[in-house]
Amino acid sequence: MADILNGDLSNILNFLSAAAGLGTAAMGLVDATKAFGGGPSNFGYGYIDEEIGPFLIRAPGTSTRFGRAETLRTLRSNWLNGVAKADQKAKAKSLIHLGLTQGNAADLAAAAGVDKTKLESLAQKVGTGIAPTQGEINVLGQFDVVLSAVLDAAYERGDQKYRNACKLLAMLVSTILAAIGGWLVYGSAALDVWSYFCTWKFGISLVVGLSATPLAPMAKDLATSLQAAVTAVGAAKR
Repeated sequence: MADILNGDLSNILNFLSAAAGLGTAAMGLVDATKAFGGGPSNFGYGYIDEEIGPFLIRAPGTSTRFGRAETLRTLRSNWLNGVAKADQKAKAKSLIHLGLTQGNAADLAAAAGVDKTKLESLAQKVGTGIAPTQGEINVLGQFDVVLSAVLDAAYERGDQKYRNACKLLAMLVSTILAAIGGWLVYGSAALDVWSYFCTWKFGISLVVGLSATPLAPMAKDLATSLQAAVTAVGAAKR
């Protein structure tokens, strides 16, 4: 009984090791594509561009070397480089605050749904160095709350899309690699490529490829748990 369990365990551990190695290789290949224009890192950034856009309104008649295009370029660079989300949100909020003037306060107030008169007055007083009233400070607080919620939604949705897209790409790559590996292992001169696709060996290769990505992060812990379980069962049978 112990020999049978050990044999089955060995096969299972070999499967887990192969799947984990394949999954790790697939994720590495997907990550390497970031060298080409950011690759999969571009996934999810569209949410940020879309949600922050209404808050990047330049005041009429003003000129700045750091406007909408430069702000979005900075935010995209941080996103592609994987800067911590908290730092990215803080940078976005700071840049939006920097662009707040009396000329665009009404548009920003409309985007956030706050009192435009008080926000315009606040922007004017800040520009001239006059102390704002408590009501104007409260409006700025409301503006910040709305802006923080918008940034949270944009970055969380973007991060979710990025992670899911990378996992899907890694699964596709691992499946293709598994199919090719199955042909190299099981193929023969008597078995052409199309015949291989109709065999159970191709089905096993697909199973290994599809399970490789989700198995890779936990393969070591799973293998250790299986070994401990089999050892415990073998000891109980004696």
